[in-house]
Amino acid sequence: MLSNEEVLQLPVDRLALLVLADALRVSTWNWRNWALGFAQDRPRAGLAEAQNAIAEAWGWLMAKALISTKGTGGSYDFHDFFVTRAGHQALERGLSYVRAAIRLDVELVEPLEQKVRPQFLLGDFELAGFAAMREVEIAVREQGGLGTELVGVALMQNAFREGGPLHDPEVHPAESVAQMNLFAGAMGLFKNPASHRRVDYQDPGEASEVILLADLLLRILRRQAE
Repeated sequence: MLSNEEVLQLPVDRLALLVLADALRVSTWNWRNWALGFAQDRPRAGLAEAQNAIAEAWGWLMAKALISTKGTGGSYDFHDFFVTRAGHQALERGLSYVRAAIRLDVELVEPLEQKVRPQFLLGDFELAGFAAMREVEIAVREQGGLGTELVGVALMQNAFREGGPLHDPEVHPAESVAQMNLFAGAMGLFKNPASHRRVDYQDPGEASEVILLADLLLRILRRQAE
């Protein structure tokens, strides 16, 4: 059992998952009852601060929809709760998954929103990261009117090179080269995890960053097409 001082030292998200796991361990369904059990037989020194930290952690769980008030059973006690599907996933996959999912909780462009986010939330990080970069490749090919014989880095270089279909002659040459290198580098590093090991696609945090990078690249393409 954590001491009062240890409770205060923990980040709120880490403390929240410990609280959630313990609530399930003791099979409680009422927040007030769990909080009373937490305070029982504890030293008075630092207890009030520790209780506030626990309450903060409980609020964090509620805000992230890892717990919810009960919708059935006829209970009108707002202290009654249940662990949501997301809460069970959080306990199963750990804090790194929770933090990555929160990082990815933004509005993504349409193909990523419909195809990639569900894969990520199901825990298929490798497929989600690869699929996100594949959407960039597809968008560049379609917007540039290029054939399927070009893939990955070669596709980006041909699309954005001077005279290429996605090259903007009104942009400063250095910026054009930088844009080409940005797209080509993303393909070279992140599209094919079998041959490029810069990112560990089993790491949900890094996989979420790859998806966010793909989102940025797709937004750049859409802005350029306007």
